[in-house]
Amino acid sequence: MRVRDVMTTSVISVTPDRPLREVAQLLTERKVSGLPVVGKDGWVLGVVSEADFLAHRPAPEARVGVLGRLLGRGTTSAKAEARTAGEAMTAPAITIAPEAPVREAADTMVRRKVNRLPVVEDGRLVGIVTRADLVRVFTRSDAELAAAVGAEIAARTSVGPEPGVLDVDVRDGVVRLSGTVERRSLAETIVVIARDVGGVLRVDDHLTWVEDDVRHHTIDPDRGSYFEAGGPSP
Repeated sequence: MRVRDVMTTSVISVTPDRPLREVAQLLTERKVSGLPVVGKDGWVLGVVSEADFLAHRPAPEARVGVLGRLLGRGTTSAKAEARTAGEAMTAPAITIAPEAPVREAADTMVRRKVNRLPVVEDGRLVGIVTRADLVRVFTRSDAELAAAVGAEIAARTSVGPEPGVLDVDVRDGVVRLSGTVERRSLAETIVVIARDVGGVLRVDDHLTWVEDDVRHHTIDPDRGSYFEAGGPSP
């Protein structure tokens, strides 16, 4: 599953000259915690969020003390004096592409400690994906998840769900893959694709293969073992 499959395309954004009071009203009215700040050409300049509003209060000079002033804590930051979205925003924005896997979006949010990612294509805003969007992916039924896994594998390889070749079974979000494919490398690719589908909790790999093109071994279908390609059967 890709970011484009879960993102919101009707994005609420603000221009850098938007007064902060109006930004606060938008956050409250739309019940969101952050908004992309977009220039006239559609380029994402940054993000203004609730955290930026919390940084809007300068520390009182009386409480800072001499040591604090020496460390620079007594000076009023630019964000503390901000009056517009452009002055208060966090920049540059952490963004993601619409074709990126959902798993990459989740990893980025956790690693960078953000709740949303503007989705950009050629530098321009085309959507937004939030943690809530990613959580909703996990509400799909096992049948829906099995269909999504099968469709993604078929779209990215020459293998589609077929009894004996590729069996996809899902129980409580855990995908069980079984069947026999032509090459070991293909089997490993199928497992990776299944893991990247949004909503998959785990993949149990029970795939087998005919040709071990990773170690250059081939399965002996009669003996259930493999032998060195071009060499004698063990």
